[in-house]
Parts: sequence; structure tokens; C-alpha cells
Amino acid sequence: MARARHGCLLVLTVLLLLAGIAAGAGAWLYQRQAAFADTPLTAEAGSVVVARGDGFNTVLRRLREAGVDQGRDYQWKLLARQLDAAGKIKAGEYALDARLSPRGLLLNMRQGKVLQYRVTLVEGWNIRQLRAALGRAQPLLHETERMGDAELMAALGFPDQHPEGRFLPETYVYQRGDSDLDVLKRAHAALEKALAEAWAARSDDLPLASPHELLILASIIEKETGLASERPQIAGVFARRLKLGMRLQTDPTVIYGIGSSYDGNIRKTHLTTDTPYNTYTRAGLPPTPIAMPGKDALRAAAQPAAGDALYFVAVGDGSGAHVFSASYAEHNAAVARYLQRLRENRNRAVQQ
Repeated sequence: MARARHGCLLVLTVLLLLAGIAAGAGAWLYQRQAAFADTPLTAEAGSVVVARGDGFNTVLRRLREAGVDQGRDYQWKLLARQLDAAGKIKAGEYALDARLSPRGLLLNMRQGKVLQYRVTLVEGWNIRQLRAALGRAQPLLHETERMGDAELMAALGFPDQHPEGRFLPETYVYQRGDSDLDVLKRAHAALEKALAEAWAARSDDLPLASPHELLILASIIEKETGLASERPQIAGVFARRLKLGMRLQTDPTVIYGIGSSYDGNIRKTHLTTDTPYNTYTRAGLPPTPIAMPGKDALRAAAQPAAGDALYFVAVGDGSGAHVFSASYAEHNAAVARYLQRLRENRNRAVQQ
């Protein structure tokens, strides 16, 4: 009987010892897995692309190829199950950098937090500048590279629309796999929305017959000044001129009519040579916008500032500000002061 009790105690002791070993091993494995899950990635800054339909083994292989060498494969698979990411990873490009851990990366992949890029369309750009900027944007796909302007607008679903000024200047976010056509569709839709809002809020006595005319005027205002505070005043000058039947006589339209041959200097021959965009030789608005107006220019064109000014000229002090005048005599005096400042600035530059 004593021998039997001794044997039972021995078995119990062994079982307890094995249980302790198992518990210790489990705790060690848990700590090791936790350390792996929350340690910063070893890969240098870069990215990994997950294609549609990739299984987790393929995703893991792509991570290894991208330089992520930490952890055993079973640790990644265990972590994916713990995070409910296995089988739920979304296609796209994901950032790899030291700010992320395996846990953070797999959560990004499960939630589809893909790497994003930005392209900025600048207020006052013309269609050539816009297309050139999109042509430089990477990794944007360049679907429109060989399209003419008419073909481009047809691809956007607006075959009868001139492309100038039809895209809202803003910063647009895109991801790998998007194309320039995708960005242009969004920019076009954004412009249509902003134009409709400006037209709906227009002044009652606005001398414009359509949103298209509002867009044309806004593009001229955009090119005339970079100061948001002056746009309503400049809009007021042009609105009063249109009401009186005066020619707009605005240099930016003339420059647009010159096209790519413009060398930075506007000459008398440019002002007297008739083109559809020469507002010195033709009354009313030019046939199309001349640039991309921003929201401020659209609002200014829709709600011009009240006043009696019919002329404006740059101050010439480098601020970009203008002097506004109600009479031609006042305007001539302001022009004379502007020219005097130019001469003084040139002389100062020569002396230095």
C-alpha cells in the first residue's frame, strides 16, 4: 500500500513538473510572439504591392522580397489569424518603414490603408501646364499621354467642351494603379460643382448670361491678381466694363492668344493684332477660359465688389497690389507712377 502511494506521488510530481514546463514554454512563446508583433519593421523605407487575389503565402513572399526579414513564417501566419487579417488583406500598395510593426502593417492591409500620393493643380495654370504636371506625376498611369485635347475631353465624356479652365485647381490624392484620367475626372467634377455653386449665388445684376461666361471671367480674374483680397475689386471693374460696353483690355487674354510663342514681353503689336482672345480689339469676353480659376476667383466673378472703378494698374512695389481708378485721367497718373517705380527699380539694380 505504501509503495502504491509512493508511486502515485511520483506520477503526480512528474505531471506537475511537466505542466510547469508547458506553462513556462507557453509564456515564453507568448512573449516571443508579442515581441515579434510589435517590433518595428526591419525593411528600409519602401513599399510592397499586394495584387488582387494574392493569398497570404504570396503576401509573405512579397514582404520577404521587399526586405522584411524578421520573424518566422509561422509567426506571421499566427499574427494574421489573431488579427483576423488572413484572407482579408486588400489589394494595393502599402508603406514599409520603421514606424510600422508587423501588427501595424497587417492591420493596414486588412483595412486597406494603402500608400497615397498627391498631385497639386495650381490656380492659373493653363491646360498645357496641367497636362505636363500630370505627365510628371509618378506612379500615376499616363493614359492620356497620346491624346489630343479634343480626344481627352471625349474620354471624359464631354466631347463638345473646350478643356481650358475645366478642372478645379486643388491637391488630389491618388494611389498606385490610378491614372491621369482618374484624376482629371475628379478635377472636372469638382470644377462643375464649384461653378454651379458660384452661379447659384451670383449677384442679381451680374452681366453674364451663363455659367460658361462666369467661368471665363473667373479665369481672367485669376490671371490678373494673386491677391485674394483684390479679386472682387477686379471682378467689379470687369463687370462695370461689360455693362457699359467697354472693352475689357486685359493683358492675360492677349498673352493666351499669343500661345506658346509668348516670350515674356507683351508688345504694342500684340495689343493691335486681332485674335479671338484680344480684348483690346474685341468687345466682350473671349470665347473660352484662359486658365484654371480657383474657388475664390469663381466667387469673385459671381459677386463683384461694388464701386465706380473702371481701371487698375499694378502698384509696382513687388506686393502684387493694384491701384484702382474711376477715371481715365486718374488711371494715367497711376500708370505714370508705376512706370516711375519701374525705372527706379531698374536703376537701383544697375547700381548694385
